[in-house]
Amino acid sequence: MIEILSNGALNLVQDLGRSAHLGLGVCGAGAMDGPALSMANWMVGNDASAAGIEISIFPFKLKFHEAACFACTGAVATLELRERKHPSWWAAQAVAGDVLTIAPPSQGARVYLAIAGGIDVPPVLGSRSTDLKSGFGGLEGRGLRKADRLALGAAGGRGNAPSFGIAPPSRLHFADEMTAGTVRIRALASAEYEHFSEDARSAFQRTEYRLTPDCNRQGYRLDGEALKTTHPLELLSHGIVPGTVQVPPSGMPIVQMAEANTCGGYPKIANVIDPDLWRLAQLRPGQRVRFELVDHEAAVAAIREQGREQDRIRQGLALVAHRP
Repeated sequence: MIEILSNGALNLVQDLGRSAHLGLGVCGAGAMDGPALSMANWMVGNDASAAGIEISIFPFKLKFHEAACFACTGAVATLELRERKHPSWWAAQAVAGDVLTIAPPSQGARVYLAIAGGIDVPPVLGSRSTDLKSGFGGLEGRGLRKADRLALGAAGGRGNAPSFGIAPPSRLHFADEMTAGTVRIRALASAEYEHFSEDARSAFQRTEYRLTPDCNRQGYRLDGEALKTTHPLELLSHGIVPGTVQVPPSGMPIVQMAEANTCGGYPKIANVIDPDLWRLAQLRPGQRVRFELVDHEAAVAAIREQGREQDRIRQGLALVAHRP
């Protein structure tokens, strides 16, 4: 059992989502930075799909009412346990009565906390994810509040492990881009791409778009050079997914995120490739992105490279689990 000691309407129980129900109009929800949650789970011996906590409001505090191994990944933040500070991307052992404090990140937007055994809330439609838009899943379909208590599942093979950390190369490269000021986001041309003017297609790739304050788990509104179609388009609502880049009449792009609408009628200029969705998820309002159009071959190569990195991490963690 853990007890939440701080309020945070955007601190949520999340797993990898419920995408199997998109055809019924139910959004996928799930962690905005799925790879970070998966790796945190592996660090404590859970399956990648175990429920953890997505933290977006800081400082975040919780109390352990039983001994447990935990790991924090995602944004670059400082953790404090028993007056000892730890970096992010770190796993450690807590004992009953310990209080964990996670400070506001110095870089990135979301921290993921996994605990051995996973957060044990009732699954809804096959997932423990919180769907804020519809108000179900997670803990009563809402953000976590002070004094909430969450049960833990049975711990796996790393329920009592020494402290250790990991440093995925993709995250180090991302940190360098964040420091430089503009993050590259790869995308595929989408269904209405050819309906945009030549100037708009060029602007989409050369413009440094800024994330506006109007960005949340449903979608990110961007500000920059307006994108115009060659002629007005009247489209029936049709299926969309996380990563879809829609362009409303204002010409300012909207990127659909984890709680994306399941259908929409705005023209689509591009779709962010899956391996880059976590990069968007870790940006804050005011930060900048530049889109780069890639072909299907490059998109598949990026997916495979992400898979290889995760395989290497899983194999390394298996060695930690069997270390004397």
